[in-house]
Amino acid sequence: MRRLVLSTASLALILGATACASKPKPSDNSASQVSDNGNANTGPVRESDIETPNRVIDSGPAAGSLEDFRVNVGDRVYFNLDQYRLDADDQAVLQRQAAWLQNYPNVRILVAGNADERGTREYNLALGERRASVVRDYLVNLGVSQSRIDTVSYGKERPIAAESNEAAWAMNRNAFTQIMGGPSS
Repeated sequence: MRRLVLSTASLALILGATACASKPKPSDNSASQVSDNGNANTGPVRESDIETPNRVIDSGPAAGSLEDFRVNVGDRVYFNLDQYRLDADDQAVLQRQAAWLQNYPNVRILVAGNADERGTREYNLALGERRASVVRDYLVNLGVSQSRIDTVSYGKERPIAAESNEAAWAMNRNAFTQIMGGPSS
């Protein structure tokens, strides 16, 4: 399910970028045009005759920003029902997080473990803590100082999807890495 969501999101980003990057097709402007001096110009318009405004090219989030971390690195890993094991997709996200954190050694993070709404409050708090701890331990094994990582469990108290269905539950079973402090450059 997570792969489907990620694949769909990736496809949407690619299609959106492609649509934004396309140039309009040149039109056949053989109709009469009036020049600046008021004389009719009956020939086709040349590209050199058209003034183009200065364009600002959006190159994405600034390196080291919260948006850079969220968009280019990834701030969440997702878990299966009643699990706190990291799969290959989760490990790839955490490897990018560790590399980003190595580039910004003064940044501190909070890893919040979350669960879906099923189960008791106590069970979900314990499961959220195990999820946050496994993420912290993985980042530490990749070279991030443990002193830079705090953990918390929210259990089922802070869902990101409010519905009561499989898709929402899958989204709510996560560990969220939040930038807490320190300059990122």
